[in-house]
This record gives sequence, C-alpha cells and structure tokens, in this order.
Amino acid sequence: MQQRWPQTLWIVRHGESAGNVAHFAAQAAKAARIDINQRDVDVPLSELGAQQAKALGHWFADMAPDERPDVLLVSPYLRARQTAAHVDAAGGVAAAPFDRQVDERLREKELGLLDRLTRFGIEREFPEQALLRQHVGKFYYRPPCGESWCDVILRLRSALDTISLHYGGRRVLLVGHQVVVLCLRYLLENLDENRILEIDQQAEVANCGVTEYRFDPSQGPTGGLMLHRYNFTTPLSREGTPVTAEPGTQAASQ
Repeated sequence: MQQRWPQTLWIVRHGESAGNVAHFAAQAAKAARIDINQRDVDVPLSELGAQQAKALGHWFADMAPDERPDVLLVSPYLRARQTAAHVDAAGGVAAAPFDRQVDERLREKELGLLDRLTRFGIEREFPEQALLRQHVGKFYYRPPCGESWCDVILRLRSALDTISLHYGGRRVLLVGHQVVVLCLRYLLENLDENRILEIDQQAEVANCGVTEYRFDPSQGPTGGLMLHRYNFTTPLSREGTPVTAEPGTQAASQ
C-alpha cells in the first residue's frame, strides 16, 4: 500500500515580523492601536526575523541531502514567504527540482473588525465583543468579519487532505503562523478544545520555532504522523540568534 502521509512534516512559524515588534510596543504602552500601516498580508520580517530565518535555513542545510525538505508549502503572507525564501537561499531545501506552493489555506487567522487593535483597544472600542469573547471562549469566538479557531481548523483540514493526497512519503516543510501551528497540532494529534488551549497557554509559539512530525507505520492500518518535537528553537540559539515569541498584529488571536 502506498504511504499516505509525508515521511517528515515540519511546521514552522515565520520569523519575527515588523508587526510582532509593533504589537509588543503597543501592549507595553497600553495603546489602543498597533502602529503599523500595511495590510496584515503585507507585513514584512524585521531584521531579526530575517536572521532567524537564515539560521533555520542553516539548520536544515546541515542535514543530509536526502533528509532535507523536498516540498515547501507557504502561507501567502509576506512574512511567511520571506521566511521560506531565506530558508531556501541558505540551502535548507533539497536541490531543485522540488515542489514549492503558496497555499492561502495556511494564512493567518483573520481578525476582521478587531484587526490592529490591542487588548486594551478592544476593551475600550468594542466592549461588547470583549465580553462575548470571554463568554464564548477563545476557541469558538468569531469576531465580526473575522475567523474563529474553528474556521482556521476547517480550512486546515482541507490542506491536510491535499498533503496526504499528493505528498505521501515526501519531506514537507510548511511555513505559516502561530495559530496555524496550534490548529495543525489539534488536527494531527486529535486534540480537544481544552487540550489545545492548555498548550497555547503554556508558551507562545516561537518565531521560526520548529514543530516536527515523523511517519510511524504502526499508527493504524495506513500509519500516521507522530509528534517528534514542538516549539524547537535550537536552530536559532546554536548561532546566537535571539529567540522571540511576540504576539502578532492581531491581538485578539492571543
């Protein structure tokens, strides 16, 4: 029987972005709005974020050629595409030809009306939404014109179907966002609401942190992916690159 799942699946959050830096500054100042002009899709990496992505690329490049990623799936957001480009330029993917695909299903969670507002801003400008989110809970709350975690999970189910259909036995690197990392854990490990929120509360997903799954043929009739490591930051620290885990420009996703 043909192997359904990748041999290895790496899920990586993008490097530190200008939005991460701006959000951290706004939260520290207890400002209502995050000082950034671009659309969220157009927010670039910070200088440090580029260094993080290069360090990650060096870590992949140190692997044997037949162990490096040979499939690259990337969120369309600029910070994710830049991260993937730095990994590629550093020699972190298998020699060409390899599969490269921008996939909009890997995009950041959309905040709609609450985009670019800090927690303080939401409580001040939309107190009814702050109360609703508290009542419904982080997992199910959908801001006006935005998405809930469940909405993200719905599109990621489709993305995983594509991966299992086209990339069985391959080595897949997926570059996305913090909520994407967490929601993929929810799907791949068959977690529930309480468990994934517990994982989320334990620590932020680090910029360029690596979550790695490996194929295990003993997991069911067609095998399955087993978690090997989560939020792994050694690729950065071994080069002396600072590790960051700032929230994004979308405060309500935190």
